[in-house]
Amino acid sequence: MRFIIFIFLLLSTALYANEKTPIKAIAIPLADHYAGIIAYEKYKDKMQYADYQILLLKGPELVRAYFYSKDDADIAFNVLPMVIDMYAQKQYFKWVSLIHRDGNALTINEIMNSEVNLHNDKTKRKPDSKVADAFSTFKKLNNEAVECAIPSMLATHTTILYKYLKDYNKTMSASKFDNPDVLLNIVKPPKAPIYLKKQTARGEAAAFEQSLPWPEIANNHHNGHIAWYSKDVMKTKHGHVECVIIAKDTVIKNKEKALKEVIFYIHKAGMDIENARAKGGKEFEKIIKMIQKHIPSHTKKAIMESLRTDIMAINYRHLNIDQNSKNSFKEIMDLAYEAGFIKSKIDIEKLADDRFSTSITNE
Repeated sequence: MRFIIFIFLLLSTALYANEKTPIKAIAIPLADHYAGIIAYEKYKDKMQYADYQILLLKGPELVRAYFYSKDDADIAFNVLPMVIDMYAQKQYFKWVSLIHRDGNALTINEIMNSEVNLHNDKTKRKPDSKVADAFSTFKKLNNEAVECAIPSMLATHTTILYKYLKDYNKTMSASKFDNPDVLLNIVKPPKAPIYLKKQTARGEAAAFEQSLPWPEIANNHHNGHIAWYSKDVMKTKHGHVECVIIAKDTVIKNKEKALKEVIFYIHKAGMDIENARAKGGKEFEKIIKMIQKHIPSHTKKAIMESLRTDIMAINYRHLNIDQNSKNSFKEIMDLAYEAGFIKSKIDIEKLADDRFSTSITNE
């Protein structure tokens, strides 16, 4: 009897020792977060310490709400101005990594393009004055601002749009009473192509500024034309910061080893995407299938267009917190504050925790 009890205790101890620590990530179904998906698909079972889980929500505000209210939300991938706004209200998390660089685009409908006449080659479309001037042209023609859909007032996308318009002395606002050149309208990313199609059917000039692959989906379905990519508006070494990974202080304190493992494999997955997109063929096909398993609405063509190496509209390299990423963070924060999207700036050094940096992401 004692022998049986001993064996039972031994097995129980072994099972407990092998129990993994849950790390639940919450994100949005965008190209921004493909590295998080690939890490789950390729490396979840290889993780020794972490029971890595990922939950995709419909928009950045839902990510914010879930992160606030749910104890099981360990880390979140979210847009930079929203993270700043969250931290200004309650300092209970840290910035532990990037999840990607660059990644959004301005898309205009056919009515807008009748004035702009974009180049057929997307690699040659740059943020020059043509689209900015077209906003003003249609405002004068119709005596009202042109609508542009954005995912949130606190999205990095909105700040980048602000910079582009500012560069050409144009204005934007969420209120028509401000008499802007561009009237902002909050639309969830998956609905942006449909929004553009409806505006065209009404005979209205319109645009949207959203994350990939939705600009590519609109382009592929002939509902819109990509006018420029954010990488050309915010010219930053390695690409501008857009979405970051934040982790609750309690997670950093109590689950540090598991969190480090998850971030390592996210960085590794980012390099897997980069290598696969460069080589093409079977490895790239595998990456696409993994993405579509989690996000069926992302078509194969849209994923491939989003990851074109001749455009490099988004990348998953250099995801560490370093001086380069801090400089990009500060540039976006300063612009978001200037535009009035965030009410106060924060201390980046207090928010940043670079203990989770890896060497693999810089290879």
